[in-house]
Amino acid sequence: MVRILLLEDDASLALGLEFSLKEEGYDVTHVSLVEECKEAFHQESFDLALLDVTLPDGNGYDMCKYIRESSDIPIIFLTAMDDEVNVVLGLDIGADDYMTKPFRVRELLSRIRAVLRRKGQANSGHLLRSGSIILDVDRAVLKKDREEIPLSAQEYKLMLIFMNHPEKILSRDEIFDLLLEGGGGFFEDNTLSVYIKRLREKIETDFSDPEYILTHRGLGYKWNKRVVRE
Repeated sequence: MVRILLLEDDASLALGLEFSLKEEGYDVTHVSLVEECKEAFHQESFDLALLDVTLPDGNGYDMCKYIRESSDIPIIFLTAMDDEVNVVLGLDIGADDYMTKPFRVRELLSRIRAVLRRKGQANSGHLLRSGSIILDVDRAVLKKDREEIPLSAQEYKLMLIFMNHPEKILSRDEIFDLLLEGGGGFFEDNTLSVYIKRLREKIETDFSDPEYILTHRGLGYKWNKRVVRE
């Protein structure tokens, strides 16, 4: 469940927001003062912060800076100050979005989903690490022991398939289907064996006794090590 920290001193607005957010399935912690917000931020873990700007004991800009000292969670400002200077300031100090009061709750919910989606994409794991192997998905680069290993397009696709399904036996048909999903074209049965042999020669210390890509006779192949996304 996504946990949201709501800093808003307008009690009626906060009540309405809290109700709407909970209706959408979010877990909400509401505070009305900057000091309360700092305390809650330290005591709990949050996925997103909604910050009012003008508060009785400070302002949301300072709270944003405070959060950014230790966290990159998405931050959306909620404020009545709509002049360009304040909007730019809010974004420059680390906010992801800025909404001017009064606003429609449905629009806020849409903005929340958008920043969470962007955050999820940023942290979705574009480096796949397994043993001494790193696959950089963004750059389509494979490294072993920090040394870059050249791959053909089909070898890269195979590496991606294996490392996205670690410690699971994949049948030849499953691998063919996944290769074809990526626009792999037609494959003869022995073509897969050739590609896997070439991969083993590139990534295994002893390709005759592989530790990464194992053959399970009559069943298929398995990436035999844990994969960590970074």
